[in-house]
Amino acid sequence: MDRLSTMSETQTEVGPRIGDQVFEALQASILSGEYRSGDRLRIRQLAASLGTSVMPVWESLARLEEVGLAETSPHRGAVVKEFTAEELLQIYSVRRILEVEATDQGAQKLDAAGRARLDEEFAAMEAALDSGDASEYLDHDEELLATIYSASGNPILVETIRTLWLRCRAYKLVGARREIAADAKAPLLKHQRRLMDAVDAGDPGAAAEVTEESFDDAVRRIRAGLGA
Repeated sequence: MDRLSTMSETQTEVGPRIGDQVFEALQASILSGEYRSGDRLRIRQLAASLGTSVMPVWESLARLEEVGLAETSPHRGAVVKEFTAEELLQIYSVRRILEVEATDQGAQKLDAAGRARLDEEFAAMEAALDSGDASEYLDHDEELLATIYSASGNPILVETIRTLWLRCRAYKLVGARREIAADAKAPLLKHQRRLMDAVDAGDPGAAAEVTEESFDDAVRRIRAGLGA
């Protein structure tokens, strides 16, 4: 685990800095798919890999549980969170409400610099798909959307949306990998392209409709894939 082994150089540091580094390393490993849903997170093993004591690992697992990336099982200890179809549908229901509103507000206020950023992120998404990197694709997809949402001027709204993204990242990663493996990349760019077209047309209502449609598609995939 190369990402985790880089922590060994910080072994002599003390205080919150180590705790933050451990949390960030574990979070990155989960979000990249290095740890998958249901994988055990063994405290002593992680501490040895990170070159730290067990306390910051234990604290980081508690933080991961707070943001919905880990859960504690009576018989297995800490594991990467597994979502039921019902839980995913609930998350997507809340996301839909928030992200449609954020799209409508952001599309009205996005400036030229923000619009240029959309092109950069879209190009990076295409490059990630060409290289078969689902995690990198999702990173740039989220940054494209966050650019629009941030233009709303409501940081609490954007922060809440980002937290919900974290909670369903593992599911999104599986879906993106499946599309890439099937060489079906077009659906992974369809909504973002239409969203940018709506922004260019100066039509926030149309942009919000694209966001609604993207969630309709996502819910259909969840129901079909997880038997909901």
